[in-house]
Amino acid sequence: MSALATRSTPDRITRPAPTLPSPWLRLVSPLVLLAAWQLASSTGVLPERLLAAPTTVVHTTLELLRDGTLTDAISVSLRRAALGFVIGAIAGIGLAVLAGLSRIGEYAVDPPMQMLRTLPFYGLIPLLILWFGIGELPKITLVAFGVAIPLYLNTFAGIRGVDGKLAELARVQQLGKPALLGHIVLPGALPQTLVGLRQSLGVAWLALIVAEQVNADAGLGYLINNARDFLRTDVIVVGLLVYSVLGLLTDAAVRLIERRALAWRRGFLN
Repeated sequence: MSALATRSTPDRITRPAPTLPSPWLRLVSPLVLLAAWQLASSTGVLPERLLAAPTTVVHTTLELLRDGTLTDAISVSLRRAALGFVIGAIAGIGLAVLAGLSRIGEYAVDPPMQMLRTLPFYGLIPLLILWFGIGELPKITLVAFGVAIPLYLNTFAGIRGVDGKLAELARVQQLGKPALLGHIVLPGALPQTLVGLRQSLGVAWLALIVAEQVNADAGLGYLINNARDFLRTDVIVVGLLVYSVLGLLTDAAVRLIERRALAWRRGFLN
């Protein structure tokens, strides 16, 4: 009987665990594109007037860093982005809380916000210049507008997506409005709010690029616009690369906050 059982039991085949590809492989395609770019520039296939070579871009970056031009431009752009982000975040989250917790607030706030989200906000630049002049205020306002819309939409959806049974539990526990908001509503809406935060940061940098090329006298956008007049494609590429690096850094910061704030979700991942 034992021999029959032994014969009828299939042998277990031990297979090696699949090896995950190295994250360094993600660098292969960018490096190939960089090499192709350099080769095209060196052979004259890609003229300097159309796009500077990578070696030229690196040399220009070092020069702009040495004379302080690039660091000054970055500091100006960061200040504009930070001010616009803070104003837009306060407005977007505040309006989302007002609309999400009250029917009257929803009827008053949500229709105009839904209209504004379909508006190409770059078209607001002429109005902002007429209203606020050509100083810093229209640039910061444009960034704030770009930040507020994604944050409002995602936070509002997150608040309305909170389980209604939790609200019933709060009423049973006789929690007041501040406790309900701080212990149930905002934590429940936090994952969606962080998604909106990542989206709003991306839109903020896009808005800043456009805003800084309109009647600006400092910042990365001014650096790019000034380089265009002198056909300095190397400076233009440097400015665009700095924009992209700043965007990646801010997105990485939000992802770090997301991992820490939503550590409880790791238990649901395999």
